[in-house]
Amino acid sequence: MSDHTGQNCNEEQDRCPQDDPQKGPETEETGENTEVAELSELSKRGYQFLKEDKIPEAVECFTKILTLDDSNNYALVGMGDAARKRGNFKDAVAYYQQCLTQHPGNNYALFGLADCYKALGQYHKAIEIWEQYLRHDDKNITVLTRVADAYRKVRDFKHSKTVYLQVLDMEPYNPYAIIGLGHLHYDFKEYRDALFYWEKMLESHREKVDIRVLTSIGNCHRKLKTFEKGIPYFEQALERDTYNFYALFGLADCYRGLNQQARSLDYWNRILELDSRNKVILTRAGDAYRSMGDYDEAVDYYQRALNIEFDTYAVLGLAMVAKSQSKYDEAIASLRRLIQQDPKNYRLYLELADCFYRKGDKYNALEIIEESQKQGVRNSYLMEFIEKLKT
Repeated sequence: MSDHTGQNCNEEQDRCPQDDPQKGPETEETGENTEVAELSELSKRGYQFLKEDKIPEAVECFTKILTLDDSNNYALVGMGDAARKRGNFKDAVAYYQQCLTQHPGNNYALFGLADCYKALGQYHKAIEIWEQYLRHDDKNITVLTRVADAYRKVRDFKHSKTVYLQVLDMEPYNPYAIIGLGHLHYDFKEYRDALFYWEKMLESHREKVDIRVLTSIGNCHRKLKTFEKGIPYFEQALERDTYNFYALFGLADCYRGLNQQARSLDYWNRILELDSRNKVILTRAGDAYRSMGDYDEAVDYYQRALNIEFDTYAVLGLAMVAKSQSKYDEAIASLRRLIQQDPKNYRLYLELADCFYRKGDKYNALEIIEESQKQGVRNSYLMEFIEKLKT
């Protein structure tokens, strides 16, 4: 959602007019005029080819320019843009840097270079370059939203929010800033604030709103555990896209949160029809069957997950089935193995201690809780269990 398209910075008519070779000084030399005209024509054709995604043809035009003028800023940026369109970001970086060496401050080279660093996940470098760009054009909303996005990626909440709000001061309903603020607050677990921005987006776009805004609002309600409020948004998303994973997952998880396991299973199984080897969903479906007391189905789903690869929650699910069937020794053996692999998981200690407690062995149950404390595991459920053991 952070793909900004508000300004096309690759269009020939928008490129650095101060450096336009067509506006070079008049000369009496006919040959020189001819060369300038040839460069101009090749440049126009090259950028037209770029707009049409005819990359080889564009590269051919820019290569011809560089054989005549190896420091031509249009051709160097054009080669950078062509490489970037192909996903060859390192090659693109080299062309943009070569341009900036010859033409410091070239806005289009700066813009392209920053976008390459963003694509390479080098967000700090991208921010540095975009800020250089903003020294020449500090009102460019496209660049400002990119800067805010990059700050968000490096989890700099303060600077990201400041820049997004700067955009909204200039353009109060800018969709990229509104959505960006939603993601920013969501990333920092400020779900109510995220809701404010995504609902603002919904209000301004209504039935034309991006489906991801609907699932984002639903996800906020999931996180806030207001499951009933989240369901309508996931349903709206599903009406638009019957196979949308996030809508299916959201509905399944909301019904799970409402303890309506049978309804959650409808959606877990719909996901599995599309992706039968999704072990996370297999374990969630197994949990639903277990909660409903259908242990045979639960075991089948857990085993299917384990047939894909080892999964802690599938093994835990099998241990919980064994525990529910009073097969405490079997459950204890599984839980001990899991603790060896994940010694900081409070739930494993809690379930293991409960197995001993159900066997009437309070001594070992207490020892398990004490072992968790030695591992630095702290949790209110563990403390409550200690109180239970003392009674």
